[in-house]
Amino acid sequence: MLWPFNHFRKPRLPPRGTIEAIYGMIVTQAREPLFYRDLGVADTVNGRFDLLILHLWMVLRRLRPMEGGEGLAQALFDRFCEDMDANLREMGVGDLTVPKRMQAFGEAFYGRAAAYDLALGQGLALTEGMEPLARALGKNILNGGQIDNARRLAAYAEAAIADLAAQDDAALLAASWRFRLPDSLQDLEAAQP
Repeated sequence: MLWPFNHFRKPRLPPRGTIEAIYGMIVTQAREPLFYRDLGVADTVNGRFDLLILHLWMVLRRLRPMEGGEGLAQALFDRFCEDMDANLREMGVGDLTVPKRMQAFGEAFYGRAAAYDLALGQGLALTEGMEPLARALGKNILNGGQIDNARRLAAYAEAAIADLAAQDDAALLAASWRFRLPDSLQDLEAAQP
């Protein structure tokens, strides 16, 4: 029997295990040595944070438009925030400073996500390919330099976005997919236009 007040209930949240599995894949991919060894990403707290944001952005942009995706995307972002909070506390940041740092993390995420969305849109609209995304990644992840590595990183992001787009919604919700792991730089270079 349908109850007339069912629409007042809170929406069902995705299972916690799904969020943990997806977030775990994002963190694992952001720690992939290839990015640091071969693509020039600094193996520092900031470098790892920037790669974490890149992978989180790619997954969130795929999840949001699907049915039930907004709740999953929000839960995934909340998990990211919990992780950042826990990392700050583990590094010894005091209770009074954590909210300011968390605000800075949020601003960093939204700023980079907006830059990547804009760059991706420009590349597609202006038939520039991945060059706008390469410039955005170079600025945010590679400290404004290393354009060749930024292009390789953009080619990787393009391939990962395509892989995510090819997954059906059920696979995404079940966390039964994996990020692409290029075997070598030749794989990334072959993907470039």
